[in-house]
Amino acid sequence: MGMTKLKSLPLTKISIDDSFWDKYIKLVQEVIIPYQWEILNDRVEGAKPSHCINNFKITAKEKEGEFQGAVFQDSDVAKWLEAVAYSLSTNPNKELEKSADEVIHLFGKAQDETGYLNTYYTIKEPNLRWTNLKEGHELYTSGHMIEAAIAYYKATGKDEFLQIMIRNADLICDVFSKDKNSEGYPGHQEIELALVKLFEVTGNKKYIDQAKAFINRRGHRPYYFDKEEKRPEYKRIFQEFAEYLPLYSQSHLPVREQKTAEGHAVRAVYMYCAMADLAYYYNDLELLESCKRLWDNITTKRMYITGAIGSSGILERFTTDYDLPNSSNYGETCASIGLALFGRRMMQITRDGKYMDVVEKALYNTVLSGIAMDGRSFFYVNPLEVWPDNCLVRTSMEHVKPMRQKWFGVACCPPNITRTLASLGEYIYSQTDNTLWINLFVEGSIGVNIQKKDLVVTTKTKFPFEGNISIQLEGNDDLEFDLAIRIPGYVNKYNILVDGINIQDKDCDKGYKYIKINGQKLIEVSFDLSPRFVRANPLVREDSGKVAIEKGPLVYCIEEIDNESNLPAYFVDTKQPINEEYYEGLLGGTTVLKLKGKKISQDNWTLDELYKETDVVWENKDLIAIPYCYWGNRTPGEMLVWMKEYYGG
Repeated sequence: MGMTKLKSLPLTKISIDDSFWDKYIKLVQEVIIPYQWEILNDRVEGAKPSHCINNFKITAKEKEGEFQGAVFQDSDVAKWLEAVAYSLSTNPNKELEKSADEVIHLFGKAQDETGYLNTYYTIKEPNLRWTNLKEGHELYTSGHMIEAAIAYYKATGKDEFLQIMIRNADLICDVFSKDKNSEGYPGHQEIELALVKLFEVTGNKKYIDQAKAFINRRGHRPYYFDKEEKRPEYKRIFQEFAEYLPLYSQSHLPVREQKTAEGHAVRAVYMYCAMADLAYYYNDLELLESCKRLWDNITTKRMYITGAIGSSGILERFTTDYDLPNSSNYGETCASIGLALFGRRMMQITRDGKYMDVVEKALYNTVLSGIAMDGRSFFYVNPLEVWPDNCLVRTSMEHVKPMRQKWFGVACCPPNITRTLASLGEYIYSQTDNTLWINLFVEGSIGVNIQKKDLVVTTKTKFPFEGNISIQLEGNDDLEFDLAIRIPGYVNKYNILVDGINIQDKDCDKGYKYIKINGQKLIEVSFDLSPRFVRANPLVREDSGKVAIEKGPLVYCIEEIDNESNLPAYFVDTKQPINEEYYEGLLGGTTVLKLKGKKISQDNWTLDELYKETDVVWENKDLIAIPYCYWGNRTPGEMLVWMKEYYGG
């Protein structure tokens, strides 16, 4: 193979003790996983029922009943189990492991003798298996189950779940290598990246070959989904697909010919993850170039400043370049998680820090916005402007929720957030035999083997609120290796000391500073994280004449609770300095930004006047901004990221 790829460190070797991330990570095992377990068992009052465990019990013949929920309902418990596995990797818990083992045993009882495992088709449509790949989500669900099984095997060493999913994967490889299914591929991508992972664990090449086949079949004419729909056994599940366009599932063109990110955002980035994996394993430079091209289209023309993607609430999809509405956007949490997964893969292949810049942006903003700070409610949609009064059902804004929800009828996002938080360590570090990469700046320690020698690396920092990072090395007295520290794209000034000696003279290589370590013990990094005003390309029509505020990777917003109502009437004075103040008791401890600005006064208007000829009356205002990821954790109200810029004297 011509390419090399960095490895993530095992979660068992990573300890996180970070004042920023611990607000969420400590909740994972203590609150979020138990809460979601109750949800999956339909035991949380006021939450939409999941039906997930109940469907498996019916399939396993432990009880009688009808299938309830969405066709992809099984994937919710799969992602929950994956989160459990990651949590057990760092925090062993016998009771939690026992609950997981019981669910896995239930899966075994629900699986039939062929290896098939899917509650919807087993209970509701037993004669229609594999007949509706466009809508049926069988392969999508299997993909998440395979990912969970691999994670659980790595965490516990138990292989019951892995063997269940190997049987399922063997069935998939058999079914999709013969007859009419030999041209088939999934409507919702996910199985492809999961089969690559299964190859990595088992060494069985048929799994990655099947992933490659799914990717290579996609987008060729005549379209498989068109042929599938004409078969007599085809039965529609979602009425909105009656006028289906191949663009929606990225099957409009062969993947190597696709130049823009199209269709359903989550499907797209999950597919791009698999494309990156396959490009590496098959040394497919053309496929890698496609990944780079699609990444660039997303991040330079179709991504929000928060790392959110997918601007349309209709079909959760990409639209066109620079179409980034703030109040009506979708920005599904799962899509940003998929973008982070894609970016991590691309960084590990190319060693280019620009990918981690976006990964960091997505994690610190949209992914964290997706969960409340108590771990018990969630956002599916992540707008950049909210006016609660117009988030009305049966309107174009009904997808926007001004408050996080306990659960959803389609609940892909909550367990996806959980598995992401539980696996955060996989993003922080990467390594080869002689180099350790520090990608994210998170306080904690790792044990890593470099050149067959054990090294302990301890990081201390208050990032992202402060820019000082201390990296202590132990066990490297007779060890020579390279330490690669990411220099984020938003950092204009920085300083690095190695055992007190300044190494500022060395240039970065694609966003990383490479330091030769030969017995040195202490690396001190200092980033200038001063808050900054950011403007959008004028082609982003919604943001012309507006500014956003960033500090490090954090995007800031203003909320009604700290300011007043009618936030779009505020204009920020960018000629005035941004003042910072850390509040220990606010939102678990956060840096607040204080701004100077103006507000259009209501004094010369009555409530019964809609339009008139009049001058603008300005009021001087002080504005308070908090990190976007924390919005909506206090009193419900308005929120705004992009603020109008004041140009007056």
